[in-house]
Amino acid sequence: MNRPLKFEVEKTLTDDQGVGRARAGKVTLVGAHGQNHEIKTPIFMPVGTLGTVKAVSTRELTEMNAQIILGNTYHLYLRPGHERVERLGELHKFMGWKGPILTDSGGFQVFSLSGLNKIDDEGVTFQSHIDGSYHRFTPEHSMAIQKALGSDIVMAFDECPPYPATPEQVSRAMKRTVAWAERGLAFPLKPHQARFGIVQGGLYEELRSQSAKEITSLPYDGYAIGGLSIGETPDLMQKMAYYTAPLLPTDKPRYLMGVGRPEDLVEGVRAGIDMFDCVMPTRNARNGQLFTSQGKINIKNAKFADDASPLDPECPCEACTLYSKAYLRHLFISGEILSARLNSIHNLTYYLRLMFGMREAIMENRFDDWVKSFYSKLNTQNSQ
Repeated sequence: MNRPLKFEVEKTLTDDQGVGRARAGKVTLVGAHGQNHEIKTPIFMPVGTLGTVKAVSTRELTEMNAQIILGNTYHLYLRPGHERVERLGELHKFMGWKGPILTDSGGFQVFSLSGLNKIDDEGVTFQSHIDGSYHRFTPEHSMAIQKALGSDIVMAFDECPPYPATPEQVSRAMKRTVAWAERGLAFPLKPHQARFGIVQGGLYEELRSQSAKEITSLPYDGYAIGGLSIGETPDLMQKMAYYTAPLLPTDKPRYLMGVGRPEDLVEGVRAGIDMFDCVMPTRNARNGQLFTSQGKINIKNAKFADDASPLDPECPCEACTLYSKAYLRHLFISGEILSARLNSIHNLTYYLRLMFGMREAIMENRFDDWVKSFYSKLNTQNSQ
């Protein structure tokens, strides 16, 4: 059977113990909307929750070399509705994006509505955060929504346990996730749609191992690490990513969901992970926190009021090549819409260039030196 996704590992580096870790690869999505798409990994995927990456146009995403973006099943189901999106030509046409799209299953949003949901072995009944109306997601319904949206990569419906959670709570969620992954596989999708399964297990290594063994026994096109970056410390998150990544097949893409800070991406790549997403670059941009090659900058800081220098001299984005820190601060302090746009464009450009830099360093056998340089800059001027 022809698979809608192909993955090739182009280079793998080993750690001090000789374990294969950081790697560069290539994902090919076959026949997606009449053409093949090639994604070079490791890669960061901008989050387009409601069919838009907040404050950024699809043309700007293309210009900053975004290779793949995310859509959110829960939010698009509630508005404008997956059936309407399908009638209007599916999500790609609806939002004017010609590249690949990954849709999450809606599971994280549904389960984060604590007090507004009821979970059972068949699925989840929940109330809309918009109007309080009742809805129900099952593995099959999540697949049906994502099928209608027409995304290129479809995520399995999983149960994400809260943090903190007992081993019993995490085990119960993990078992449901496996059962739901099996049911989701039985639901037919469109020919171009690839599927990713999700490993759960919280912060318990034994449960992570069990989940990885059971999920990877199912014929998914890729595998994700879920249930991290939900309240635990970065050290714990990174430890679990390092533990879980080698449990996943080497010949399939590995995706760490919802992570995060630039240093978390670096550690994720060091652990052997290929794909990442997070709302942090755009959310922080709207709050005036900007990521640069010299560290983080809070642009609202008064010391930038007369600073005529560019935000980041190494960045080719519009915010850095046309404007000064003083102007960017003025826009933010004044509440101008342009502030959110320029800041978001910059942060996303930074994240995408960060991933490209790591990929290039892996391919050229200088990744360790690259990491040392990254942390040297980060420690020198972090949180200006």
